[in-house]
Amino acid sequence: MSHDGDHDERSELALRVEALESLLAEKGFLDPAHVDAIVRRYEQDVGPMNGAMVVARAWVDPAYRARLLADGTAAIAELGFGGPQGEYMVVLANTPAVHNVVVCTLCSCYPWPVLGLPPAWYKSPAYRSRIVREPRAVLHELGLELPAEVEIRVWDSSSEVRYLVLPERPAGTDALSEEALRACVTRDAMIGVALARAPGDG
Repeated sequence: MSHDGDHDERSELALRVEALESLLAEKGFLDPAHVDAIVRRYEQDVGPMNGAMVVARAWVDPAYRARLLADGTAAIAELGFGGPQGEYMVVLANTPAVHNVVVCTLCSCYPWPVLGLPPAWYKSPAYRSRIVREPRAVLHELGLELPAEVEIRVWDSSSEVRYLVLPERPAGTDALSEEALRACVTRDAMIGVALARAPGDG
């Protein structure tokens, strides 16, 4: 299983979506400008950069971290993020002994306010079924090798609750500012299929 394997599926889906959008616009049921505005919002204003702000704040502010783990929804709202698909957020902290990973086995429930739109592989039947049954194998296929002694916990999102992984802070980042730390946080790390990036990593 790889992220690249979804390329053809995305291309076909994009063509179908474009055709449907054109048809609806032609019939007067859809304003393309409205669609463009929604897409722009999720590309530029809502996305993993919001989650990265949450994680970086938790890394530098122990009091905020405690609030985040106690009530994810409220602590995330402190930074101005919330709304549809983020009404009830639970934050899961990775530790040297426990690694958390998130899935939605029923559909593709996902915390839009902090991660934006879900990637194609997250919605794929292969990920949704296999990550529960064989998480270590799937993580390996996605490029993440965890020591055998690390416990992997899989959390199943639903319409009632969305999860966000709080990755461990990378070594060698003690001198970095909160703003600089945001660059270490990726979408995949907040889903749990990767670790946070060390400084200088691509």
